[in-house]
Amino acid sequence: MRDWLTKDLSWKIFSAFLAVAIWLTVHKIREESAPLSVLMPSSPVAITFTNLPVLIVSAAGDVREFHVTPSAVAVTVSGQPEILAALRENHIHAVVDLTDIEAARNLYRRVDISTPTGVTLISVEPAEVNVVIPPQRKKP
Repeated sequence: MRDWLTKDLSWKIFSAFLAVAIWLTVHKIREESAPLSVLMPSSPVAITFTNLPVLIVSAAGDVREFHVTPSAVAVTVSGQPEILAALRENHIHAVVDLTDIEAARNLYRRVDISTPTGVTLISVEPAEVNVVIPPQRKKP
């Protein structure tokens, strides 16, 4: 067994040194060529947009005046810092769908939020809004 360790010891030391040198070279090249975000991905951050207007979606022929209370919501979203740095208030849409409603008073509807790719919705405050829909006028 002792002969197995000491036989050609100089070649074994040279081989180990060469393996370490090759590994360090490849590791350094990979580190230089990889983007920083791959090596150290940044953690998501959150941002809140206040006073985002609530848009109403209704049938194309419906021209009634809808009233939504409150008329604006606060939306909190999260994402990577580089994505949120480019995010603007007009990229996020708060929508209430009223296409199936004929008439109502004190109706509460959920606010749907659409966000761009890479942005995650965290919360909407308030999550529901009060909608007043006047009755349609009958045609003579």
